[in-house]
Amino acid sequence: MSTAKYLNLGCGGRFREDWTNIDFVSSSPFVQACDLRHGIPFPHNTFDVVYHSHVLEHFPVHKGLRFLQDCYRVLTLGGIIRVALPDLERIARMYLQALDNALQAENEWRHHYDWMMLELYDQTVREQPGGAMLEYFKRDSIPNKAFVCERIGREAEHMIQALRTKPSSHNGHQPLRIRNLILRVWDFPRLVQTRLVEKLLSRDDYKALEIGRFRVQGEIHQWMYDRYSLARLLEQAGFQNPVQRTAFESAIENWVQFCLDTEPDGSVYKPDSLYMEAVKPAA
Repeated sequence: MSTAKYLNLGCGGRFREDWTNIDFVSSSPFVQACDLRHGIPFPHNTFDVVYHSHVLEHFPVHKGLRFLQDCYRVLTLGGIIRVALPDLERIARMYLQALDNALQAENEWRHHYDWMMLELYDQTVREQPGGAMLEYFKRDSIPNKAFVCERIGREAEHMIQALRTKPSSHNGHQPLRIRNLILRVWDFPRLVQTRLVEKLLSRDDYKALEIGRFRVQGEIHQWMYDRYSLARLLEQAGFQNPVQRTAFESAIENWVQFCLDTEPDGSVYKPDSLYMEAVKPAA
């Protein structure tokens, strides 16, 4: 049985109970809440493996370097970092393919072009949760659903299904009303503060404040990486031998069995990802 210590940063709902799991908000007793913008809350040389998936792109690039340096700090000598994030190169290449085919009046590719523009820009420019991608999923009919699901995996399927699911009956409404009432009472001081600010600011100024608040809450992509820029950033942070991997390949022993980049059925969790590993020097 392995005695290695593993750290999963920004884990969301994908974590291992036998790992140390950190996220900005805890979703489970097995997940520790921590704002990673303020550092990783562990001593030097604590973990043999540090992993994070679709986290680094939410930091501005200079803060992303500091984040990777902190990952380096908590790794043991010879430890491995594994990073997964949106692959700018693949997105750009697919965008160009969609552009070329759309210009040839290929109707299917016009829809693919629209989607690739969202992949490129939506999560960097959106001003409300979900942005234009959410509106795309809300359509009564998504003309290129198979293409979208192939691009971003089961997340798309789950989101589309959730948006299509109607509340079953009034049976579920009472608990929801009670929950909303509890949230209002618990959040009363902030609501009072919000009302005061609304009265002090003009409508346009208050709207700008709301957008600003949203854009610093973590949903926005602050930077994008390809295999060249990610390898270079890892080296800047002190790591050696950056190697591009697939979802199934790793220097981490029994990686696929952890089902973090893959699903139990063998499919890839986020097919649009770039995967890269690097090593903290042993001496």
